[in-house]
Amino acid sequence: MTLVEHLRELRNRLFWSFVAIGCGTVVGWVFYERIFAVIARPFFDAAAVLTKEGKAPILSITGVADAFNLRLQVSLAAGVVLTSPIWIYQLLRFVTPGMHKNERRWAAIFGAAAVPLFLAGVAVAYFAMPHVLGAFLGFTPTGLHPIIDVETYVGFMLQVAISFGIGFLAPVIIVALNMIGVLSARRFASWWRWVLFGTLVFAAVATPTTDPFNLFLFAAPLLLLMLVAFVICWANDRRRAARDTRHAWSGLSDDEISPLDLNVEPVEPPEPVDPSAPGGTEPDLHHLND
Repeated sequence: MTLVEHLRELRNRLFWSFVAIGCGTVVGWVFYERIFAVIARPFFDAAAVLTKEGKAPILSITGVADAFNLRLQVSLAAGVVLTSPIWIYQLLRFVTPGMHKNERRWAAIFGAAAVPLFLAGVAVAYFAMPHVLGAFLGFTPTGLHPIIDVETYVGFMLQVAISFGIGFLAPVIIVALNMIGVLSARRFASWWRWVLFGTLVFAAVATPTTDPFNLFLFAAPLLLLMLVAFVICWANDRRRAARDTRHAWSGLSDDEISPLDLNVEPVEPPEPVDPSAPGGTEPDLHHLND
């Protein structure tokens, strides 16, 4: 494909992605009350605990246009999440034409796994949000009632949820690098100290709280996914090693040239037959005159 054709293909993929997100935003706008009730539930769960301590927090709207901006923000976020299978599919359709046949197969598998993992990261952040809010708002002196702007709360929640959704995609990237032969399980295992340190740092940044319980609550699923990614890489390396011992060309794609076997013994030509010997026959040369 030429550069113009690639740009045209990119334009088409972006167009259909934006159309899908726009339709999802309309759906989020229609069901805004139900979606906002789900988003605000972690705050009210944390507020129920803090109210017993005399620190009842309150969600507030202070600006004239804040209610409209909040509805637009929530609807757009809902549209992105609801249509994630569509725009991820469009992204894969733009990338896969430049891949080999086996790479396109793995890309389809990883694209199908990316959506559930992203949603799983969002779910972990959502169910842990009451503990995070309780840790932050727990520093409020007794008798005071913290008034939280609703746009600030929604922005904070979306930031944490999207961060962990992206963090849950890291194991998919690791397995993808292993499948294409860039990262081996042995090398990945040799980096375990850096993987542990990076996971804890990511959890600490995405969850800006000093509570070790919240840090462990966010880091434990990420570490478990890293362990699962290592097991998959290890199993794939063993399967690849067993396959390569049988056939040197089994791992090649359809458009790659198989290597030549230079250790094959030459075949001896058959000895000529003596026509005068017993059992010998004269060669038939009559067809040469035709």
